[in-house]
Amino acid sequence: MSHRHSFAFVFAAALICQSIGSGDRVSAQDATLDTSSSDVVEDRFIYKTVEDESSGKSTELHVDWTRPADWSADDSRPAAVFFHGGGWTGGKPGQFAMHSKELAGRGMVCFRVKYRLLDRKSKTPPDNCVEDASDAFRYIRENANKFGIDPNRMASGGGSAGGHLAAYLGTMDDQVVDGVSRKPAAMLLFNPVYDNGPGGWGTARVGDEFAKYSPAHNITKDDPPSIVFLGTKDNLIPVATAERFRDDCKEVGVRSELHLYEGQPHGFFNAKKTDGGGKIYRDTMEKTVAFLKLLDWIE
Repeated sequence: MSHRHSFAFVFAAALICQSIGSGDRVSAQDATLDTSSSDVVEDRFIYKTVEDESSGKSTELHVDWTRPADWSADDSRPAAVFFHGGGWTGGKPGQFAMHSKELAGRGMVCFRVKYRLLDRKSKTPPDNCVEDASDAFRYIRENANKFGIDPNRMASGGGSAGGHLAAYLGTMDDQVVDGVSRKPAAMLLFNPVYDNGPGGWGTARVGDEFAKYSPAHNITKDDPPSIVFLGTKDNLIPVATAERFRDDCKEVGVRSELHLYEGQPHGFFNAKKTDGGGKIYRDTMEKTVAFLKLLDWIE
């Protein structure tokens, strides 16, 4: 595989028109806006192009991003970079669209990353997934002055396998490329599959090399604070796993919150889930906001 990164940003449309109704979505290069709310603005850009040398085909990997309507490239706002779930084999970035809009409404800039997926029938480890997550996070940080964000206030977030990627960035030894770190300053984790060791999730793919991939086995004192949401009836993540992650973080002096939801299954946090009028989704968002307030990221 060979990788080609795109650094083409055109924000003229955003700067000229600060209040825009819904519109057609086109490529990032055209910088046409697509927003469903007058309070936020949405765009897309390409962070990486992956070329398959055997087939000659190339794949563009994009990021959808949401910002407040009063955003300026001169801002220095806190940011959240979300990774969707789907077992590393499926899912779409839109999973965190509602989360992004709500946080953007509170002044943050939010990003939703498309990353390469694994073949469901294979036993391939998630190398492409963690590579893309790392590249996307670095790309956004490197271009913080174009996105109007503070590179020191960037959170990683995600659900299930996306939660694994978010936790991976926060717990693994940092890999600085051209002076740019992939380490987030906080983690927003929604039923993350962050134990990939024996008896954990994804062991069929990582085998004896689980320590290279498993956030739960790489907790150190330099990790960022985290907030974790989990249903007590999650069929992939035992409550004991989440409690152990929280306790291990606290043991090394890292703040970690764990919020358990009685009787809830895997994926309970999604905005589209029927949970009595969205009460559970709303509760997870309120707790996320409270966590970010504790960090002094939002008011």
